[in-house]
Amino acid sequence: MSLMIHNNLTNRKEEFVPIEPGKVKMYVCGVTVYDDIHMGHARSIIVFDVVNRYLRYLGYDVTFVTNFTDVDDKIINRANERGIEALDLSAEYIKKYFEDIEKLGVRRADIYPQASTSMPYIIDMVKEIVDRGYGYPTKDGSVYFRVKKIPDYGILSNRSIEEMRSSGRLEPNEDKEDPMDFAVWKGAKPGEVSWDSPWGKGRPGWHIECSAMIRHYLGDEIDIHGGGNDLIFPHHENEILQTEACTGSHLAHYWMHNGMLETKGSDGKTVKMSKSLKNFFKVDDVAKKFDKYTIRFYYLNTHYSSPLAYGEENMLEAQAALKRLWNNYRDLQACARDGPSGSPDNAAQAICKAREGFTSSMDDDFNTRAAIESLFDLARTTNKMLADKTITKEGAETVLGFLDEIDDVLGIFPEKEKDDGSFADVMGILVDLRKELRKRKQYDLADMIRDRLSEAGYAIEDSADGAKWKKI
Repeated sequence: MSLMIHNNLTNRKEEFVPIEPGKVKMYVCGVTVYDDIHMGHARSIIVFDVVNRYLRYLGYDVTFVTNFTDVDDKIINRANERGIEALDLSAEYIKKYFEDIEKLGVRRADIYPQASTSMPYIIDMVKEIVDRGYGYPTKDGSVYFRVKKIPDYGILSNRSIEEMRSSGRLEPNEDKEDPMDFAVWKGAKPGEVSWDSPWGKGRPGWHIECSAMIRHYLGDEIDIHGGGNDLIFPHHENEILQTEACTGSHLAHYWMHNGMLETKGSDGKTVKMSKSLKNFFKVDDVAKKFDKYTIRFYYLNTHYSSPLAYGEENMLEAQAALKRLWNNYRDLQACARDGPSGSPDNAAQAICKAREGFTSSMDDDFNTRAAIESLFDLARTTNKMLADKTITKEGAETVLGFLDEIDDVLGIFPEKEKDDGSFADVMGILVDLRKELRKRKQYDLADMIRDRLSEAGYAIEDSADGAKWKKI
């Protein structure tokens, strides 16, 4: 089965065919850096982290770009509240962003452009829009885009001009030719951060920065454009207009959007998690209670395009479910260390079935929910083999190798401790010492060893074959 992606531009699943064979150009809209990232941001960050990982797993050469909006009304207002420069505020939160995504187990994108350092590309694109007749300057030094010049406006959100006019998102401005027109360049107001341009001092509109960054770093057309589904209108619609005005073609071949993270309001209804509604939970705070593996599992155990409810009870459910996979993984580790030797063929059939389930699920529009279920199926099969003592040391090693390979995409299993073998030797000594103490009926000392190891995160389990240890 080929990789299929639900393309929001056509509203159907399509086979993924990159512009250039073997290579993928992907851009995902990043965050506006005026505060810490919250769990709503984290969903998009983790979703496209996994998309990036899986494309690489398939062998594609991926160039992954995600931006920072570091010039914006919210940034300026927050900086004024704190009495600091706007760019100093955004630099502070860019640094914090990278600290927070470490707590999510996210691999960094290839390029992180910022609006403030992309002004030459932005100004050049605005100038091209004006020169081609798609934009016009106003007396305050702003530049607006003529929406009516592009006949298929609304192609992504599937909205008519009339629907957009009645959306309530239009800002009245007597300088506009049409209320639908939007700013690609904003004339500077007193005290605001600004840059020189052919129309006077100013700063970019929100939409133009992404179009300009994509064009500079990835070219006129890209394979995949991603972001939250709250960005479809107006942000992504306007990106399409700006690029189409300059290149005559659509910006991206595949548009992917993750569903919103939702919380319950005081009236019991679910609403999108957002800073404006003040119903958000910062990643930094959540990471103090839950590890990165649990946070990732919580997001990935639902299809990326579906809405997802957030609450501590949801995180605890994810934690309990993930623990079942971890217990199986650690039992396999114990078997690989202490189990009977023999052919690994007894595990091959289970691995083959799990691999097929994983890849077919991921190829079906990155269905991580179904992919994870294939891992639970494998865990149930190998747990039975462990209980029946029908899996060998070599078979357990083969299963662990497969799980490590798959986890390079999902990132939900704990990282292996680096060990040159001395740790296992020490644990073996403690197990033997406990065995000897039990033989001498010094049960209090034997129990003390067991309990202290349990406090350190390791369990000693007694069986007919002798005592074995594993991480818990």
